[in-house]
Amino acid sequence: MAAEQVRASHILIKHEGSRRKASWKDPDGRVISATTRDAAVRQLLALREDIVSGKARFQDVAARYSDCSSAKRGGDLGRFGRGQMQKPFEEATYALKVGELSDVVDTDSGVHIILRTG
Repeated sequence: MAAEQVRASHILIKHEGSRRKASWKDPDGRVISATTRDAAVRQLLALREDIVSGKARFQDVAARYSDCSSAKRGGDLGRFGRGQMQKPFEEATYALKVGELSDVVDTDSGVHIILRTG
């Protein structure tokens, strides 16, 4: 079973189209509700560039900017298997090599970048 599991961290930016418009950073969802998907993608791409260029560490960026409660763990989602995450997230994670960072991934939750850690 463990061989079929992956481990990943992610950074989630929610937007007006997200299924749940609240987060630990924005409990009332005011900012999220006013954020377009395009603006969320632009922010995520800028954060990704900072990580790729070495200006920032993934864990630090996730802790500060991610709308997911996993932010307090530097974005770490732990181990998961097939069928446990939204399909686009699962497919993107399984397609990555360990240590590889995804491009922008869209789900019902928002937009993500995923770092496969195991």
